[in-house]
Amino acid sequence: MTPADNWGHAARIGIFVVAREVVPEAEWWAMRPAGVSVHAARVAVGAPWAPWRADRQGVDLPDDLARGLAAFRDIQASVAVLAHSSSSFVGGAGWDEAVVAAMATHLAPGTVATTNGLDLRLAMAHLGIARPFLVMPAWMPDRTIADAVAYLAAYGLEVASAARHVPPPPWQAISPQNLYAEGMAIAQETQTLLDQVCRSCPPDADGVLLAGTGLRCSGIIEAIEQAVGRPVVAANQASLWRALRASGVATPVEGYGRLLRS
Repeated sequence: MTPADNWGHAARIGIFVVAREVVPEAEWWAMRPAGVSVHAARVAVGAPWAPWRADRQGVDLPDDLARGLAAFRDIQASVAVLAHSSSSFVGGAGWDEAVVAAMATHLAPGTVATTNGLDLRLAMAHLGIARPFLVMPAWMPDRTIADAVAYLAAYGLEVASAARHVPPPPWQAISPQNLYAEGMAIAQETQTLLDQVCRSCPPDADGVLLAGTGLRCSGIIEAIEQAVGRPVVAANQASLWRALRASGVATPVEGYGRLLRS
């Protein structure tokens, strides 16, 4: 028998990730079914990754995105994913659609362009979530959390409660805005996140939304769903789900929540 080599014979998916993060690629590779390969381009600009033009009639793609899209075209990617929750939240209503249109002009015909914000919304609609408990990474500033709530509200999603993950010691002694620079993003563990979500999920929430592609959480999706009795949508999980559907890959994925089994 020939050993598996992770060749993307069913689909090749291109993802844009934050230049200094390790979580997205690790989670995508863990969750993706056999025959699907994942190829990352790294982005080192602030959110939103594609800024609005002055008239808000379109967005301008920075060099990092333009180079990545050219590479995705060359490798014949099935889907190109702007995997950055904060860009969608900060960009606000209409940003996803504007950046998808701009991305499409750089891709081969038939390649699907998408964003994490759009994927989150489609995933929640698929699972019937309209009033999520929103949980974001420990390093997320108050302003971005407020942007996330406003973004979801613009699409008819009422956040039951919004929380920032409270990290374990010694990270609690560091202010949220400094956690990323101090290295917490690459030193994450999931037990405290699991405990916090299960303990804090409000009874009137009809689901849990774990936003932020840099938030390590794929391994606890099933445990949260079992504990709270409601569906969970997580950033990387949602974009993988959308990318698989767009690529025509219908293989159910076990172990990472209801969404990838549906």
